[in-house]
Amino acid sequence: MLHWFKKAEDYFNPHEKQIIVDAIKHAEKQTSGEVRVFIESKCSYVKAIDRAIELFERLDMHKTAERNAVIVYVALIDRQLAIYADAGIYEKVGQEFWNDQLKLMLEHFNREDYVDGIATVVIEIGEALRTHFPHQKNDVNELPDDIVFGK
Repeated sequence: MLHWFKKAEDYFNPHEKQIIVDAIKHAEKQTSGEVRVFIESKCSYVKAIDRAIELFERLDMHKTAERNAVIVYVALIDRQLAIYADAGIYEKVGQEFWNDQLKLMLEHFNREDYVDGIATVVIEIGEALRTHFPHQKNDVNELPDDIVFGK
């Protein structure tokens, strides 16, 4: 059960946080793409996608060389989530892929399985990135792999 007075970071123990970070690292291992996870308690926007877009810009995710970054956004208390992808990867996989990933995450969240829901979707996104943006010899990790926690 989620409690409104907790900070987003406090919903996950160190082991659970590591599962999500490991999923990010796994997703990025075979791709030049980048995945970030942003988790907060409440969404300050009516639509979660608007918040995800704002965070995407604030975290400089639009500056990746191949425009292939993806943010997974979760507002735990408000039960809102969104996935926002830069133009390079969005155009390659299409809207149906992103809708399927949201559905998959919701299935997990409805069972209160937040960690596995996030990790599973991150790995699925990594597979799509690998298909369209395979790892290159000179690939540089352009963005941190940690979870970003909001309020």
